[in-house]
Amino acid sequence: MNKEFAFTVKSIRFDEDYNPSESTRITTNFANLARGEKRQENLRNALMMIDNRFNSLAHWDNPKGDRYCVKLEIVSVELKIDAESKNDTFPVIEILKTNIVDKKTNERIDGIVGNNFSSYVRDYDFSVLLSAHNKGKNQFTLPDNFGELHGNIFKHFVNSDSYKRNFTKPPVICLSVSSKNIYNRTGNVHPVLGIEYQQDESSLTDHYFSKMGLQVRYFMPANSVAPLAFYFSGDLLSDYTNLELISTISTMETFQKIYRPEIYNANSAAGICYQPSLNQQDYSLTRIVYDREERSHLAIEQGKFTEDNFIKPYQAILEQWTANSVL
Repeated sequence: MNKEFAFTVKSIRFDEDYNPSESTRITTNFANLARGEKRQENLRNALMMIDNRFNSLAHWDNPKGDRYCVKLEIVSVELKIDAESKNDTFPVIEILKTNIVDKKTNERIDGIVGNNFSSYVRDYDFSVLLSAHNKGKNQFTLPDNFGELHGNIFKHFVNSDSYKRNFTKPPVICLSVSSKNIYNRTGNVHPVLGIEYQQDESSLTDHYFSKMGLQVRYFMPANSVAPLAFYFSGDLLSDYTNLELISTISTMETFQKIYRPEIYNANSAAGICYQPSLNQQDYSLTRIVYDREERSHLAIEQGKFTEDNFIKPYQAILEQWTANSVL
């Protein structure tokens, strides 16, 4: 079965001239910024925020705070159901690749791939499958094998020749903490990632990402106001350099300040025991225009698109492939 699946990897620059492709989920963080009358201003301001945050964290040998800039690539992954066919492709994953430019040495340094994570299949799982499974029920439960197809697609991509030709290290995905959980500070402090937190119980996102072969740790970097969730395989603290980690922090903290200002642009920092809330009012807004309500509505449409164009047409072969997957 595995021979019938093949991945195609494409990338484009994410800069102030970026326009989303037709296959990009329009709810994706970077795509959402590139819409509407303020699109170019949004992009320019977001990229400036990323650079400023990077330089504030990479402060050594950087007296003016302007030594580095971050260049971003959007990596789009298509899955071919039949490797020998020219048709039958579906956009399964979209992630960001960071690159660091050292303006002092004129060196371009690889960052981390992953960062933001976008998936039509995840839209289907959460907005269609999970919703239908729990409709009319008094107690919330998960469907059988929830997340397994999505997890197998991701793991096969990371282990594929296509991934290895393009990237040298495993991905790291950085997300917001869950407003349903409580996070407690530990005594562990990393020089770049900052103060480590541990949560009181696993979240649904943790369960879903574990199907992708990823574990999670929570850190609040210096001068941040809330911890970030880092999903990874291997050893987060040893496998990546300080500059690589800073590229992810600066990129994803910027997105979270825009999309979840109640948590990541709050006017006071998380304490020893912390529960995030999207209802608290003591926060500041960025100068970037964003419609969160529209984004939630579109996730349902994208989930139905996935059902009609990927899940239903290939249901039998996908179920067989998932059942036979060994990763």
